[in-house]
Amino acid sequence: MTPPVARTRIQRKNIALISEAALNIFSAHGFRGATVDQIAREASLSKPNLLYYFPSKEAIHTHLLSTLMDTWLDPLRELQGTGDPLDEILTYVRRKLQMSRDHPRESRLFANEIVQGAPHILDLLSTDLKTLVDEKATIIEGWMAAGRLAPADPYHLIFSIWSLTQHYADFDVQVHAVLGPDRPDPFPQAEAYLTTLFTRMLAPSPQTPPTKAS
Repeated sequence: MTPPVARTRIQRKNIALISEAALNIFSAHGFRGATVDQIAREASLSKPNLLYYFPSKEAIHTHLLSTLMDTWLDPLRELQGTGDPLDEILTYVRRKLQMSRDHPRESRLFANEIVQGAPHILDLLSTDLKTLVDEKATIIEGWMAAGRLAPADPYHLIFSIWSLTQHYADFDVQVHAVLGPDRPDPFPQAEAYLTTLFTRMLAPSPQTPPTKAS
């Protein structure tokens, strides 16, 4: 159980300290490798003080993941059926890439949870996330049926955007090792590459007539 909603300034400060410390520890060591003692030391709090706010490692992890899920879904929520289809897709790609640049620890925390079988957020994945992806896939499918985007499977399109953007956070060490010290910031080139990739993939051909939606 998480702390009460009505919190003092000190309580809010300590919860923020614990959350930040836990994000560092979980993203570096995964859920199984992290301990409450490590999180307490990282937060500069005693273990009993930490346990006053969160009774277990599981409670801290679930708190972080539930907060992360809401933030993580914001770029997909902003994909609108009223916009230009290709612009909407490319804007989503850029927003996801920006999240990998600005929130690499959160991305690795989420990736670690998924690799472990999503024991703490499986319900959210099969409800909130599925509902949102179904909604956006329907929009994308409608654009493709109208000939406004080249045909593709909308779900696998979304999966590919996730994998190609989150790679730069989840495999940050590998990316920098391969590119070398002369290219310390991969994100400008990554954005240019992904923009070209998805533009070539999705730009409709003038000769391609609209198709019936399946």
